[in-house]
Amino acid sequence: MFAVSSSGRPIPPGRPADVLAEARRVLGDLPERGIGADAALARVTTVLADWGVDLTSPFAAAHLQPPPLAVAVAADTLASAGNASLDTYDSGPAAIAVERWVVAALARLAGFDADADGVFTPGGTLSNLTALLLARDAAAARLGIDVRSDGVAALPDPVVFCSELAHFSVARACAALGIGEHAVRTVSVDSDRRMRPDALAAMLRAGGTPVAVVATAGTTDFGSVDPLPELAALARAHGAWLHVDAAYGFGAVFSAKLAGLVDGLALADSVTADLHKIGWQPAAASVLLVRSASLFAPLERSVAYLNPEDDRTEGYDGTLGRSLQTTRRPDAVKVAATLLALGRDGLGALVDRCHELAGHAAALIAADPAFELVGGVTLTTVVFRYRPADDALADEVNARLRRALLRAGEALIGRTEVDKVTCLKLTLLNPNAREADLAALLTLVREAGSAAERLVEGAA
Repeated sequence: MFAVSSSGRPIPPGRPADVLAEARRVLGDLPERGIGADAALARVTTVLADWGVDLTSPFAAAHLQPPPLAVAVAADTLASAGNASLDTYDSGPAAIAVERWVVAALARLAGFDADADGVFTPGGTLSNLTALLLARDAAAARLGIDVRSDGVAALPDPVVFCSELAHFSVARACAALGIGEHAVRTVSVDSDRRMRPDALAAMLRAGGTPVAVVATAGTTDFGSVDPLPELAALARAHGAWLHVDAAYGFGAVFSAKLAGLVDGLALADSVTADLHKIGWQPAAASVLLVRSASLFAPLERSVAYLNPEDDRTEGYDGTLGRSLQTTRRPDAVKVAATLLALGRDGLGALVDRCHELAGHAAALIAADPAFELVGGVTLTTVVFRYRPADDALADEVNARLRRALLRAGEALIGRTEVDKVTCLKLTLLNPNAREADLAALLTLVREAGSAAERLVEGAA
């Protein structure tokens, strides 16, 4: 079912500089005369197989980066071979039809009605940026301001609200859009790491022009989902756009068991969904959904050499007016093939399996005195840390043990910080992994932690 790698390790052993240098050596210098297609492909294949990451390994559990489904890889190859673009009708009519079909299917899964629309982007960061651009212009329009002609400075005291666990792309988007990172107001979270509606309500009353409330459905570390219905009511009461960053958590809609976690998606003005996370697609496969096609109005463009008005009137239009990009590859093709091949139930089974694996890993960690479980399981991530005898050494030991596993090429685990404490993280997106694999992975972590502990104690 999944595209298979034969490297045998989740990542090549060695120090980063040595690994990169060796891969560069195998590539060689740019030849004056080509070496031929077969030789070129063989050389690149060697580099990728010997010096790349193997996401099919059960010991690859560092990031929201799944092994891709074989059907998606094959469909992506077809899309590349056709080389269509979605900006204009005559650049790729079939690709436009496929994207519209996929967007409509995902919008229905989110609970939107027939007015909903959407567009594929290169990633969640760009989906969030586009959503906040639409939110910024909507906030300005309510005040009679046209940002495109009047500039962002005409918008008085813009503010954007998100949880303290929101993705960093929210602040980056505000900087890029001229609102400034200082406009971001981070809202505290509760014990379940969900944005507190009472705290948001108080901050909304504090003044400023509310541009957007950004809710998170699936925080990067914990998979926690903000209370979407309550946040939607507050955003609506204060005239703010509600954007849901569901880059991670959107995949819950495929699962009958977990779909309730994201109830309220349809109350949003816009939603980010990354299917190269829970969706098992080759990157990139991010989608920005909006509750109404009319919300894309700030992006509308008619360009003489691409989509002149008379052509558009006759139906010869593409998706230029939905995207910050012009040329745009047909990433929806691989998603369409996956949805057709597996259906909602098939994808839901993959989601449920990864959720079960995360629960099993959490149970193993909680039962092992060498570890401390830092958070419960919501989706597919588990946050924990190795516990040295001297807790004062914990941060350095946990950081060292992760690097030791990387350098040995034995395991890929994540690293994060919780309450200023260095923690480890398993991101389990390989449905083919077994419970025995998790036990073996944690054994590697425990052994690396013990070795790192001895080194740090010796240095001290």
